[in-house]
Parts: sequence; C-alpha cells; structure tokens
Amino acid sequence: MKMNLVARTYAGLEEVLAEELKQLGAEHVKVAKRAVEYSGDKEILYKSNLWLRTALDILKPIHQFKAKSTEELYAGVSEIDWSGYLDLKKTFSVQAIVNSSYFNHSQFAALKCKDAIVDQFREKTNDRPDVDKYDPDLKIVIRISENKCSILLNSSGTPLFKRGYRKTTGDAPINEILAAGMVHLSAWDGKTPFIDPMCGSGTLCIEAGMKSLNIAPGILRDDFAFQKWRDFDLELWDMLYFEAKDAITTSDVKIYGYDISEQTVRIAKNNMSSFRELRKNITFDQADFFSLEKAAENGIIITNPPYDKRIKLQDDVAFYSDMGTRLKHFWEGYDAWIISSNLSALKRIGLRPNRNIILYNGPDESKLVHLPLYRGKKGH
Repeated sequence: MKMNLVARTYAGLEEVLAEELKQLGAEHVKVAKRAVEYSGDKEILYKSNLWLRTALDILKPIHQFKAKSTEELYAGVSEIDWSGYLDLKKTFSVQAIVNSSYFNHSQFAALKCKDAIVDQFREKTNDRPDVDKYDPDLKIVIRISENKCSILLNSSGTPLFKRGYRKTTGDAPINEILAAGMVHLSAWDGKTPFIDPMCGSGTLCIEAGMKSLNIAPGILRDDFAFQKWRDFDLELWDMLYFEAKDAITTSDVKIYGYDISEQTVRIAKNNMSSFRELRKNITFDQADFFSLEKAAENGIIITNPPYDKRIKLQDDVAFYSDMGTRLKHFWEGYDAWIISSNLSALKRIGLRPNRNIILYNGPDESKLVHLPLYRGKKGH
C-alpha cells in the first residue's frame, strides 16, 4: 500500500536528497524547505532509512487539520484513534515544530498533543501509556504552519546521520549527512583518487568510501523506530538488509586522509575500523597540509578546514591565503572542494571558484566552493 512520506534534510541538500529518492524508486518526489516529500510503499520506507545518505529522518504523515487555538489543537489530535498506534505497554514522545502566529511555544503545543493522546486512553481504559523522551516506542511529530497542523510518525528514531561508525570525534567534526552531500555535489566518480588533507576524525573519507563501495549508510544500525511499529514486517526488513549486505562491492579506489594531529589520525582509523571493506581503500596518516606532497598525479580534494571558531587559528586570513597558494602551486591537475563558514577568509584563497554552493554546517551558513586546479594556464 502506497503512503505519503517526508524525508528531512539540511538546507542546501534538498535537490541531492530528491535525486537519491528517485534512484531508490520513490514516486511523486517534490522538493520542499529542508525536506523532500514523496510516496512509496513499506519497502520504500525501509529502504529510505537504510540507503539515504543525505536524509536526517523519514516521517510518515497520518493526519491533517486546522487549528487556531489550543482547544482546536487538542480536538484535532483527538480525531486520531491512537489505539491503532499505541497500547498501554508502549511509550511515546511528541516533538512540535511551530511556525505560527496562533501558537507561540513549541513545548506547549507538544504538551497539548500529549494531553490529547493520554486523555483518549484514560477515557477508554482508565489507564495511560507513558512518555519517554529518550527512547520511546513511538516518536510523534506535530508540525504547525499558521493554522495548518500535521501529525507525523518518525520512522527513523535516532537521526540518520548517526551511522554507527563514528566512535569518537575531533574538535570540529563535520556532520555525516553534510559530508555525504559534499561528496555527491562534487560529482566524484568513485574511481579517481580522493584526498582530504585536513581530515579530522575521517568523516569525509569514510562517507566517500561507503559510497564508492556501495555500503548502505544505515547498515550498522539496528534501532530504527519503524521496527517498533505494530505493522513492522520483519521478513521484508531482513530481505532488504541482507540485499544491502550483498550489494557491497570491491574497488581499487584510493582514499587518503591526513591531519596534523597524531591523536586525531588515531580517531579516524578507529572510526574506519567499523568497515573492514574500507581498510584497503582508505589510508590515514599524520601530515601537515602545507608540506604534504601529492599522493597521486591527479585526483579530487574535498576538505573542511578550520573556520577559526571551534578550532582557533593564529591568523585566519593568512591561513586561507597560504592554503590557496599551496593548492595553486603543488596540486595542479586536481579538483578542490572546500567548505567554510569563515566567508571573509575563504575569499583570501585567491583562486576563482567556478561553483559556490550555500550549505549549513550546524547553524553556520557556509560555502562549498569548487576550485579547479589547472595545469599551467587555464584552457591549456
């Protein structure tokens, strides 16, 4: 049976996620703000959680109504027969996302939704299910845009960027979803040598390796919220999971990650250890970018240098200027992709980008710039 679904993502990655969904077989794919709406059956729902690299979570809408007051909000939530989703032994949580002149506080909206659910059970059974904010059996999301209210079920549970491989992080780790999106936006072919010269805890290299070997991003997880739903199809899930295991390929691609900190390199190696398939493809070593030599004659560089925020720089302008000089004179023949929220320093690289893509690294507006590093003069 087909259902409407919503995959949430970060600003700037909506088109990337839409492309992923089309490749997955989703129908009626429509880009929205920080989300993609689509339709599919239960198999598509499970695959979305298992395979989407740039999705934050997958939501299933179950009810819509209009409300301009707390009474109308309560009544709208009460229209749902919650015994179809919950019983007294199951726990639940409510998250409210509010953008409305009628409702000022998301926590209050979540509380009214919770009250409506609890009261419905009390009236029918003289008992109620418990709320669990941390590990509920059912995660409910209410979205309010002015007077339009939508009730959705979160099928993912823990956000999908928590792949399960990152045991420890460095001082300023890049989010897995953003890293996967950067790899996709670079149009890397999965064969050309891949270098991250300031790799931190290794996320960009690992996400690149997972994509090149067709490793499903959710393959290490065993805690999706849909597994606790009443209609969970264990046989279907097992089939899709083992299909994903069998789909992992081999490759001769070389991926190199370097960092100036020996401790951070150890963290990257430890994170990579979750995937034995990647050990022959990814190499992590300690090195300073400003003295690093080419690992291959040509390739692609994708990196997340310090922004002078969580990792402080002695002189951010000089750092970015020197980075541009190093790229220009020592990395000819490469394509460089650099993300930074230090937009003023980023301009000091001194190389003209042929693409500027606005993304968000956490709350910070950032730019992903593409710098082709031509041999000799451009066009020759």
